[in-house]
Amino acid sequence: MLFVGDPTARTWYRAHNASIASAYLDHRDLACTESRPERFFLNVVLLRVLYAHALVAAPRLALGRLAPAGPLLGDPRLSMTGNFLSLSRVLPDRYPLGDDVAAYVAAEHNVGEMLDYGLIGPRLQQLYEWSADELDAPGLLDCICDGSPTYAWSYSDREVWHPASPAVTIRAVRRILPAN
Repeated sequence: MLFVGDPTARTWYRAHNASIASAYLDHRDLACTESRPERFFLNVVLLRVLYAHALVAAPRLALGRLAPAGPLLGDPRLSMTGNFLSLSRVLPDRYPLGDDVAAYVAAEHNVGEMLDYGLIGPRLQQLYEWSADELDAPGLLDCICDGSPTYAWSYSDREVWHPASPAVTIRAVRRILPAN
C-alpha cells in the first residue's frame, strides 16, 4: 500500500522485494530439496534483487562514491535493471541441471561476473543486513554468514562466492569501488 500511496522506485522495490523475501523465507524447506546449481541460482537471484533495491534506496551502500548514479541504474522502469537481473546468458535451456556449479559460474559473462563478485560480493553482509531492516524481514539475516550467501546453501561451500584467484576485472572493480 505504500507503493500505491507513493509510487516511486524505492516503494516499488520495497513492495516487490518484501514479497520475494517472504516467499524465500516461507519456502526455504522446498529450496533445500533442489539441486546444488538450483540452490546456487536461488541465492544469485536473491542477492541481485536485494542489490537492485539498494541502488535506489541505499545507493552509497550499493555503489560507494558512484552513489549518485544508483537511482538511475536501479530504476525498475528503465532497461538497465533488467540487464543485471537477467541470468539468461548463464542458465542452460535444458533441465534438470548438472551438478557442476563451477561450470555455470565459468559460463557467466564479464558483466555478470564483475557485478556478482566485484561489486556486490564485497557488500553482501551489509546488503543483507540493510535489506532485513528495510524490508522488516529479519529472517534474511539467516541467509548470509560472514559475507557468504547461505539460503539453502551450506556455509562450508562458501568458496563459490569467494574465488581464490579473482579475475583482473573483478579486482579492478573492487579497487575502484571498494565497499564502505
